[in-house]
Amino acid sequence: MKTVIVPVDFSETSLNAARYATKLLTGHYGVTMVLFNFCDNEKQIPEAIQSLENLRILLRESGIVKTEILAVTGPGFIAELDRMSREVEADLVIMGITGRSPIGQSLIGSNTLKMVEKRTCPVLIVPASATYKDAKEVMLTSDFDNVEYTIPSQQIKNVLNRLRPNLHIMNTDEKHYISITEEYKAEREKLASLFAEFHPEFHFLTLNDVQDAIYQFAQDKQIDMII
Repeated sequence: MKTVIVPVDFSETSLNAARYATKLLTGHYGVTMVLFNFCDNEKQIPEAIQSLENLRILLRESGIVKTEILAVTGPGFIAELDRMSREVEADLVIMGITGRSPIGQSLIGSNTLKMVEKRTCPVLIVPASATYKDAKEVMLTSDFDNVEYTIPSQQIKNVLNRLRPNLHIMNTDEKHYISITEEYKAEREKLASLFAEFHPEFHFLTLNDVQDAIYQFAQDKQIDMII
């Protein structure tokens, strides 16, 4: 793992994800963490750069990791984050997520699942209240669609091999909220094979809203990390 992008909009959701990422990556001296901020226009970039620099200094209290800062503008947050992830060949994006609260409507919290859907690289989702510790419970989200080609399994296993956690795989496709299809069963078997060494447990949506379902499951199962 060489490059990890951490989007920051300076909401508590994103700041917590940045603290989490710093602790997670401390000690991995070959890894560069990129603090990424999206600006609505070019006039905002100098102020964003200064704020990112201040954050970089603050994060030194959480751990020691090589850190770069980047502020950009463009057609949209997800489009620019996706472009940058491809450009630097990011191994991982670390983002925060919350439930349907005012803070959950921050740029980061409301766009996390959209970035997951891009499938550019694995997205590690940090629950709003999470503090870094050795992750014992990890949730992998999937829409169970052509999993052999849409899930970057080797990159995910690289993370899991460092942690050796209990792995929970959660379906995030709303149509399986109603019924289990033969297609779902086949994709489930492929996932079970891909991650067999981690003995995964499989779970279904318990709510028809994906973000709320992930948030509730993370709370109920005391999930430390979501991918």
